[in-house]
Amino acid sequence: MHSRMVQGIFSDSNPETIHHWRYPDTGVWDPERNTREFVAAMPDWRRYGLLSFTVALQGGRPERYFSRIQPWRTSAIRPDGSLRPDYMRRLEKILDRADQLGMVCLLNYFYFGQDEEFEGDDAIQRAVREVTQWVLDRGYTNVLVELVNECDGKEYDQPLLRQDRVHELIRLTQSITKDGRRLPVSASFNGRRIPTGNVVQVEDFVLLHGNSVTDPAFITTMVEQTRQLKEYRTMPVFFNEDDHFNFDQPANNMMNAIRAYASWGYHDPGVNNYVDGYQCPPVNWSINTERKKAYFELVKRVTGTQ
Repeated sequence: MHSRMVQGIFSDSNPETIHHWRYPDTGVWDPERNTREFVAAMPDWRRYGLLSFTVALQGGRPERYFSRIQPWRTSAIRPDGSLRPDYMRRLEKILDRADQLGMVCLLNYFYFGQDEEFEGDDAIQRAVREVTQWVLDRGYTNVLVELVNECDGKEYDQPLLRQDRVHELIRLTQSITKDGRRLPVSASFNGRRIPTGNVVQVEDFVLLHGNSVTDPAFITTMVEQTRQLKEYRTMPVFFNEDDHFNFDQPANNMMNAIRAYASWGYHDPGVNNYVDGYQCPPVNWSINTERKKAYFELVKRVTGTQ
């Protein structure tokens, strides 16, 4: 069981937008507080049976679904592909705690809206090498890679991050090893979309999105269509993002994914003032709303966690 928690190491280097994320009790944004509160909430998630979560190196649309442009600068990766140490220190805190708790991090490298900052293919390839080596050098065995989030999205400016070329980056990531070990790698597509063959052929697991799927029966259809692709081989199918809930109903997207033997990821963008979900900073990382409670209670029931 999974949850999208992409803003765990979030910050913003744009002075014109950083005020958007200020905490209501202090009036300022504090990236260290954000990560500290994330880490403090992790044991509660694990007690309910949550085994994995997504953290993103370039964040994820922090103003819910309302903004089509992203003027903020929220990337752990510089335009030349090198890493920003402060972001990586925050990531290390999360991965260390996840390791202690027996949890897995699905680490998203690239997100649209931030990719236009890159100085071309060389910078993107450098970022892949540096991030992957960083994870391997620290000995983490609890990291999966979502290389590109929704690689079929029209918002990507960099050709190497788009669906017709992302398999090149997947292969590059897989080629980076440490003591004979490498990271499992995949890339996700938009909701209702089945991955293209060039991606399925090379990835280690399949990532699907349930966004826009209002009929739970179509979740099952997506899994079946994926497994029928000629490029598919036996490997996990994983909905790592779905913003549909109805957890009190016998048929919902989560339960239909499980019935199809696919994993499922909770994506809660929030409703009011961007602060009551898990998507939009400043995030309250606790299980503090009725929707969050309903999800975690169902996870507890499904996993048999006491």
